[in-house]
Amino acid sequence: MKRLAVFTEDHPLDYANFEGTIPEGNYGAGKVEIWDKGTFVLIENEKDKIVINLNGNRLDGKYCLIKFKDQEKNWMLFKCG
Repeated sequence: MKRLAVFTEDHPLDYANFEGTIPEGNYGAGKVEIWDKGTFVLIENEKDKIVINLNGNRLDGKYCLIKFKDQEKNWMLFKCG
């Protein structure tokens, strides 16, 4: 499993449990659903690489985030162990 992780601005913590539909014409318009929820443990934190242990309902185990060299804000998330 590989997924693109895109940087976004910080959101209020109150948004953590929001599910619903944001109306057209508003920022983030469309369906919002919580796909997974849990905790993480930071294993490694370098400039272009982050390794975490996810303890979610769906994702569980060691995952890596690797920063794209040619893109300042995009990362690749994949299971690494």
